[in-house]
Amino acid sequence: MSAGRRAAPSASTARTQAGIAEVLEGRRRGPRAFLLFAGPAIIASVAYMDPGNYATNIQAGAGYGYALLWVVLMANLIAMLFQALSARLGIVTGKNLAELSRDHFPRPVIGVMWAVSEIAAMATDLAEFLGGAIGLALLFDMPLLAGMGITAIVTYALLLFEGRGFRPMELIIGAFVGTISLCYVVEIFIAPIAWGEAGAGLITPDLPDVAALTIAVGIIGATVMPHAIYLHSGLTQHRAQVRDDRERRMVLRYSNLEVVLALAAAGLVNMAMVMMAASAFHAGHSEVAEIETAYHMLTPLLGGAAAAVFLISLIASGISSSVVGTMAGQLIMQGFLRIRLPLWFRRAVTMIPAFVVVAVGANATDALVISQVILSIALPVPMIALIVFVSRSDIMGPFRIGRLTQAAAVLGAVLVLSLNMVLLAQAFGLAVPGLG
Repeated sequence: MSAGRRAAPSASTARTQAGIAEVLEGRRRGPRAFLLFAGPAIIASVAYMDPGNYATNIQAGAGYGYALLWVVLMANLIAMLFQALSARLGIVTGKNLAELSRDHFPRPVIGVMWAVSEIAAMATDLAEFLGGAIGLALLFDMPLLAGMGITAIVTYALLLFEGRGFRPMELIIGAFVGTISLCYVVEIFIAPIAWGEAGAGLITPDLPDVAALTIAVGIIGATVMPHAIYLHSGLTQHRAQVRDDRERRMVLRYSNLEVVLALAAAGLVNMAMVMMAASAFHAGHSEVAEIETAYHMLTPLLGGAAAAVFLISLIASGISSSVVGTMAGQLIMQGFLRIRLPLWFRRAVTMIPAFVVVAVGANATDALVISQVILSIALPVPMIALIVFVSRSDIMGPFRIGRLTQAAAVLGAVLVLSLNMVLLAQAFGLAVPGLG
């Protein structure tokens, strides 16, 4: 899958492909063998650390302390399952989720799926693009529009590397993921975390009020991402050239291990975001709900280092997730419609909502949170399609999922659908028992 003009594969891609072949033939083993298969889940994990997560996690921690950590944990477990299933689909079938949807669903269904997925892609890019621009504007004291311009140029430049094969982009995105993770390791050491309260918040489901419900749905929308479910199947569909079912099983084992490790790291980063906001703001500044306010208040509360690290992680998150979002948007359009747009045009189209938000003077953080709610409402489309395909023996053969995995996937989809229905009921003024 390529988002731009195809160039000659890079030396790193060729070396990785040769190494994968050696592993599948049994001529290479050990931890270094696993590293050859690492990459797709790392790219997908960026979707779970994007600026939309910053917005919802700051509101969760500031407003409710550690009480909504269980939502982050639940969302991350659902994400692990669905990313593993998406990778499985690509590895086994050699097609991505959008292509299989086009091949197996009626034309009207395909049209609806594509429209919903495009809306989700634009909502995704709104969060990612705005987040990177906000970080640059705050760190370098520049206008937000200037930050948006720099973010656009940098993301487009990075996208050009995708034409050189899969490995350069995996290494670039991996460096951004490492930067974000390191930043939050630093934040955890700076912020005085109430570990007992954090532990209780992880295992005690609680939604104190309607606003908490909105944030909970936003957390799920920011964590289990529609475009990441589509993208992961595309990242794995041609990466390893397998010749038989034995080799497929081997690739699946490596893929599942990578998903667990990459998504566990992303989940810990999200928990660290909530805990940092809870530690810094909940006790005396629970009204903090914006990224800009959080940055300005971190300096007097935790020091300039904490504020600077926060912005560096936000910039890394915005740029890397914007790159990944554009890759996913291209895959979705090509898979559903067999249309490939020029890279610059695809990048421009997905940037339009972000520029509109800034031009009309809307609150950027509010726009980020709303975009995550939109994503959560769009999420059941790829989730349901994925469950259908990986459960079919005519598509997956001996690799179709078992009843236990299928039940877990259905339960995850039902949880997301249920939260969405409650949110919509609230939006239309209907009373929901247990929520005031």
